[in-house]
Amino acid sequence: MTASASLPPPNGVFVPVPTFFKPASPSTVQAAVDVETQVKHSIHLAKNGIRGLVLLGSTGEAIHLSRTERFDLISGVRKGLTEAGFPDYPIVAGVLINSVEEALEWLGDAKKAGAQWGLVLAPGYFGGAANQENLREWYTLVADASPIPIMIYNYPGVTNNITVSLETYTKLAAHPNIVGCKMSHGNVSHHLQVSLDPEIDHSKFRVYSGFGQQLGPIVFFGAAGVIDGLAAIYPGTVAHLFELAAKRPIEEGTLLEVQKLQFAVSRAEEFVGKWGIVGIKEAVYRVLGMGTLEGGRLPLKGSLPKGEWESWSVATNAMSTLEAKLGK
Repeated sequence: MTASASLPPPNGVFVPVPTFFKPASPSTVQAAVDVETQVKHSIHLAKNGIRGLVLLGSTGEAIHLSRTERFDLISGVRKGLTEAGFPDYPIVAGVLINSVEEALEWLGDAKKAGAQWGLVLAPGYFGGAANQENLREWYTLVADASPIPIMIYNYPGVTNNITVSLETYTKLAAHPNIVGCKMSHGNVSHHLQVSLDPEIDHSKFRVYSGFGQQLGPIVFFGAAGVIDGLAAIYPGTVAHLFELAAKRPIEEGTLLEVQKLQFAVSRAEEFVGKWGIVGIKEAVYRVLGMGTLEGGRLPLKGSLPKGEWESWSVATNAMSTLEAKLGK
């Protein structure tokens, strides 16, 4: 892979889409992947301001799917988007595995299925024993042989608290086949320092947050956007927030609108933070009428407790109102 070929994803809002499953059947061990609904949801996002998709990331439960299921899901979404008039729509494929060889297998499959980038999770099974030098070597080996450009995925919550250091970002950003990162943690300072680091070529290495509640603050200081779960439910509003926050110069009236939108988004993000994948999937069902109320695959199977969704009505109704005003 040459430096000229390794372009980063575009700026904007990406959605780490949940993987949809068909209703459970007594004749199967677990519910089958629902590619038809996956395509329908993906097209809805593409039509409502979302710049691209992250398929089979953490929210997409990649670790709960077989190799064949992962391939069929990505290729099915690619085919569906193309047929709906969105050829070459940005798709990033999650890679959630610790072995270098298997990471490359996932990346090879992702390319064949139609993904343009891989979001590669830091290898965290032995996270407590991993040091930054070994982490840099691991990513370098993967990037050297990957058939598609990769992004660093730092999610301490699922990797035994591995934190990619600022120095590691700076060094790995120089690799011609490493084109960005997703930071799924609350350290805004790390977002800003990597986004503003003068030693990084920001035209080829872009920073995304995993949290929409950080969107405005990090975009003001050079971040490329967010890969945000709330946008799976309310795509138009989160996308509009990004569009306004990215305007330069920003006028006072626009700034006030950004602040109002950021408040609404941040308040609704509390729901996503509390209930995670199960909450996102139930919200997509309730708001968009897609999927089921059965949650994910074990151990994530299930729905919200009775009355829980209604308890968030102040935040969710505000988001629905904003979405309606945008015509979404």
